[in-house]
Amino acid sequence: MPLTIGQQAPSFLLVDTNRNKVSLEEQRGKNVILLFFPFAFSGTCTKELCTMRDDIVTYNNADAVVFGISTDSFFTLAKYKEDQKLNFELLSDFNKKVSAAYDSLYGELLGMQSVSKRSAFVIDKQGIVRYAEVLENATEIPDFNKIKATLSVLS
Repeated sequence: MPLTIGQQAPSFLLVDTNRNKVSLEEQRGKNVILLFFPFAFSGTCTKELCTMRDDIVTYNNADAVVFGISTDSFFTLAKYKEDQKLNFELLSDFNKKVSAAYDSLYGELLGMQSVSKRSAFVIDKQGIVRYAEVLENATEIPDFNKIKATLSVLS
């Protein structure tokens, strides 16, 4: 079931590229941007995440923490983060539970089952969903201007 604006964001506990556990609850008091993406090292995902990387000051100034989430292993995500010099954390949803909770799983993409659907969510300091964009077409990227507009209202 799709998430709606104004509802409590589903909690999660995932592993980052340093094998640390990260939960949504730990982020209370900060705005949170979740970027679900299908595949590390793919062209569109790299474009999306590098766009975020290159504009991270804007998000930091909005008191927002950014997480990229995919069903890739944390080993793969660590190498990808290093190669792309990403300045925000990537989280492994290898078991696909969080992607499912955020209605962000493709049934099949490029012959692979259940990979993260390209999606963007802004969650406010109280854990409420304030922006949700789930893309059916994996070659599209989220609307960063709408993400920024949402954050400007929250700041």
